[in-house]
Amino acid sequence: MAAPQASKTIFSDPKHLYWDANAGRLHSTTVTTLSTKADDIARLLEDEIVAGTIPPGTVLRQEQLSERFDVSRTPVREALRRLAALGLVSFEPNRGVRVRSISPSELREAFLVRAELEALATEVATPRMTPTDLEALDAAEQRFSELTLELREQALRGDARDASLFVEWMQANYAFHDVIYAAADMPLVERLAKGARRTFLGSRVWSARAGVDELYAKNDLQHRAIREAIAAGSASAARVLAREHVLSSGRLIETVLDVLGAQDRDPGWGA
Repeated sequence: MAAPQASKTIFSDPKHLYWDANAGRLHSTTVTTLSTKADDIARLLEDEIVAGTIPPGTVLRQEQLSERFDVSRTPVREALRRLAALGLVSFEPNRGVRVRSISPSELREAFLVRAELEALATEVATPRMTPTDLEALDAAEQRFSELTLELREQALRGDARDASLFVEWMQANYAFHDVIYAAADMPLVERLAKGARRTFLGSRVWSARAGVDELYAKNDLQHRAIREAIAAGSASAARVLAREHVLSSGRLIETVLDVLGAQDRDPGWGA
């Protein structure tokens, strides 16, 4: 499945210098701007890869990405290097940059890692949550719930999956957990957990109506339960709920993969 067309993003590219009083030397904003461009491009591509909008095995061509984002190839190359460092793409001699596939065993391991790390972060975050943090968690949970309802209604109507809606749903899911990571203030745990959640699923998995509809519904209910445990100040309950939240998603996705495998497993998943 080809990546959806996106409107071109126009980045500014100032050339002037500025004086850094702390460093005691001149800097060019060009370097900073190129880095920002690469960050933006890498973040957008990461979301599309994780969501399955750009499927495993897809070759990412620099000239096409340069045209899509209306930039030179320099920030595109840097963005692709960052994706490679995250394990999402690989540079292949004479073949370009390819979105890498993930095996079921890798997926299973990633869910186990995520379960333990997110459980720890949630337990630590619970007593540290301020009223402002809880408001942010409520807002994230509400947005996630709204998008979950949209996706479930879409599935019930039998509509083709809306890739942009799914990416938005995935980002809302991350936003809920990111409030917890911020309150926990454990940078290493957060970095490792976010690395583990960068496992991605092919579009065929998310088109499996019945199983994934159950996943949508369970995720929504589990977020609410985690939020209630945190609001009640029960760190131990929040930890248990967070761990089960991740593991149950992993178990359900394995079931969906088994069903798809019986039908003819997507070669993008590897052995």
